[in-house]
Parts: sequence; structure tokens; C-alpha cells
Amino acid sequence: MFHSSRTLVVLALLTQLLDRGQSLSDKQVATAVAAIIDEQVPALAKADFLAALARKGETPAEIAGFARGLRDLSIQPPLDAETRGRQILDVCGTGGDRLNTFNISTCVALIAAAGGITVAKHGNRAVTSQAGSADVLEALGVAIDLTPVQAARALRERRFAFFFAPRYHPTFKHIAAARKLCAERGQRTIFNFLGPLLNPARPTAQLIGVPHPRLCEPIAKVLQTLGVRRGMVVSGRVGEAYLDELSTLGETTIAEFYQDRGFHLSEMKPDAFPLAPATLADLRGADRATNAETVRRILRGEERGPRRDAVLLNAAAAFVVADQARSFAEGWERAAKLIDGGTALAKLVELRLSI
Repeated sequence: MFHSSRTLVVLALLTQLLDRGQSLSDKQVATAVAAIIDEQVPALAKADFLAALARKGETPAEIAGFARGLRDLSIQPPLDAETRGRQILDVCGTGGDRLNTFNISTCVALIAAAGGITVAKHGNRAVTSQAGSADVLEALGVAIDLTPVQAARALRERRFAFFFAPRYHPTFKHIAAARKLCAERGQRTIFNFLGPLLNPARPTAQLIGVPHPRLCEPIAKVLQTLGVRRGMVVSGRVGEAYLDELSTLGETTIAEFYQDRGFHLSEMKPDAFPLAPATLADLRGADRATNAETVRRILRGEERGPRRDAVLLNAAAAFVVADQARSFAEGWERAAKLIDGGTALAKLVELRLSI
């Protein structure tokens, strides 16, 4: 009880620092992580801290510190040396764009795996959309709730495994009530950014979509700090809004890096690609069954319009990030061939049969 009371006092002091606009040191971040996962600390105190941090504005160093601390507490899959020696890719969005598109990154992950890339997809059920990556993969017949041993084997043998967040982050149950309080207040938290940064497979390459261009550079710098070898963070314009994907409807802001070659910011316009005319309505998602059928149609080669285009553009980026394509044009062509030649659908069938 004494320990928890002291932890509560320390968390309150850190909250006061944030309210004065002061950023936290690495040591203070580590202290805060320990406090918010302490089940004896009241949810209200945790929520007040998370809200103060968001109001102040999280620095890349703070986000990296939280990610490192929480990732170190996650359950690690027992990947062997051969698997660890590969380029391991994750493709995902942070969510939060509120545009409710279908599950583009999930489809991209399957195509990347079909292309021989080892894909460790980390995700959860829906939060801000009707169907999350876990929901859609489950509807497609892909096993989502693998044990760490099963996931490690799947990654080694089939080059694709889904890491279902609740299984790998048991401490999150002690943060759930605080996050709910923040949501009820309409207050976002650092956890809006953390999901893609907590993959227990420790990917060496990551393609992350964020809901506003101003987040591209800081999140890319967080990936660098966490030791990711090759990263790309994107945000695509749709009218006055932004997708947490590359956009076929407007320019995309891109922050990318190699760990040993520096950092690059750019914008990409979609008119370099052979796109069908499209609007945001063409990319809208629905429930898990409908989104799963959209993914099936794309992988079968039956979808030839805007949805296929959106997947091809994002798959092109995935191949570039995984060093399997030298340009977006080459990545686009490679993804199209995997679909049209039946290889992408065959990968889905393989994953279904391996349950």
C-alpha cells in the first residue's frame, strides 16, 4: 500500500510538470510507465496524467520512451536466429483518421507476404472503424490468436503471422479504464500513436500511416530511435482530410529513413500512377464480412477499380520499405503481378489451410 501511495504521488507530480509545459526526461518516462501499469494506482490519476501529456504535446523522445518501456513488458515470441536474420516487415496505420476506409494495410500485408517478405502483422480489433485488422483476418479464415510459439513458427515457415495485441501486452488491462475515461472526455492519448510501435516481433522495416502530415516526421524519428532499420511514415490527403495510408485521391506526405543513411521528407502525387477515377466513397469500409469480401475480391483479381488502386499504391510502398523494389513504380508492378498471377490469393489459401 505504501509503495502504491508513493507511486500515486510521483505520478501526480509528473502530471503537474506536464501542466506547466515541461517535457519528461527518459527517467521520468520510465517512472510514468511503471505508474500507469500499476493496478493499485487509480484510473483517474492515470487519465489525468495521459491527458496532461497530450495537452502538452508528446515529444519523439517521450513517445520512444513509452514505446520502449511498454515493449519491454510485452510477451516476446521465440524467433529463431534464421527468422531474426530476415527483414521483418509490419504495415499498419495508427487509426484515428475517422474516414472509415476498408482494411487497406491488411490486404497489403498479405500481398507483401505473397511476395516473399516476412510479415509480422501486429494489430487488434476495431477501435475507430467498423472492422480492425484482427476482425478482417478472422473473417478471412486466418488464425489471429496464436500463441507466441505458434506465431514464431508461422513467421518462420509461412512468412506471415498475426500478433494479436491483447495476447502480447497483458499489462494493458491495467490501463484500459484510464483510456476509457480519456475517450469519454474526448481526449486522445499517447496510446493513439503507440500501437504500431509495440510489435513484439521487433520488425526491422515498418510502413506506418498516420492521420495528419505533421505526425510523419516525429513518428519516423521515434522508429529510428527504437532501432528500426528502414522506415516510412505516410499521411495521404483526401480533400481537407487525411488518411493514415498513402492516398490515391491527393498528395501523400512521406517521412522515410534508413538507419545508416539518414532521413528524407517528400510529397508524392498520385498522378504518376494509372489510377481509375475515384472518390473517398469508393474506399469506404463496412463491417468485417464486407471488408473481408473486398480483400478477397482484390486478391482474386476481380476488383479493378479504386480499391485495387489504393492497395497497389500502398503495397508499392511496402515493397520499397522492405527493399524489394527500387521505386514505387516497380513496387506497383510487382504487387499487380502477384495479384494477377494468383500468388496473392494462394498465400491467403495457404494461411487459411495452416490453422
